[in-house]
Amino acid sequence: MFRHRRFAATAAALTFGAVATAVFGFVAPASAHVTVNPSEATQGGYGRLAFRVPNESDTASTTKLEIFLPENAPVGSVSTMPVPGWTVAVEKRQVDPPVLVHGSEVTEVVSKVTWTADEEAAIAPGTFQEFPVSMGPLPEADQMVFKALQTYSDGAVVRWIDEPQPGGEEPAAPAPVLTLAAATADTPTAAPADSPAAAPSVDDDEGGDGLAVGLGVAGLIAGLGGLVLGGLAFVRTRREAGTAPGDEAATPTS
Repeated sequence: MFRHRRFAATAAALTFGAVATAVFGFVAPASAHVTVNPSEATQGGYGRLAFRVPNESDTASTTKLEIFLPENAPVGSVSTMPVPGWTVAVEKRQVDPPVLVHGSEVTEVVSKVTWTADEEAAIAPGTFQEFPVSMGPLPEADQMVFKALQTYSDGAVVRWIDEPQPGGEEPAAPAPVLTLAAATADTPTAAPADSPAAAPSVDDDEGGDGLAVGLGVAGLIAGLGGLVLGGLAFVRTRREAGTAPGDEAATPTS
């Protein structure tokens, strides 16, 4: 009787789940999605980012990835790293006002990057692939949302485009998000050659002068000592040379 009741309860649960999925479109949340790594960077700096793409299909491979750069946070410089077996295409758009890059105004920025796999390089089920990029200067914004499209070999397209909602739950198909922190005064910078930081301090000068004086005095003392010893040796030599003849005259002859 107990086994019969447990089987009936399990069957009822499975039936309800199937009906709910068919009628209301309930689906389990994705276990993995396209992300950007690292997920944090500093405003105004350059970053090496990698878009990580897992394959969630059991039967199809990922053959294409499309990354859309946010329109509200343009980046003046974007470059890609070659990925073996994948070709990359870059699309650009005009921006107004221009973006400053090393003091120069840039009116055209990258809007979309597309990677397409060769037949043997597609992301197989149970594996993932990373697509590195370098970009900057990163905008003065709280975050950058990169909407992504993932295309499979069976024609299915997964749209990772849902933006995060503050205080809300993670959306079903979240877009990759890069959080940007404001630069601080503690950020290390190289001091220019003509800056006060590059000049020697007063303490260093005084220490150097004191060391030079000490070495000079020591050299003077050593020189005087050498003169004294040399004088004593000279006097002794003259004394020995002057008394030798007198000694020979006083010696009795045979």
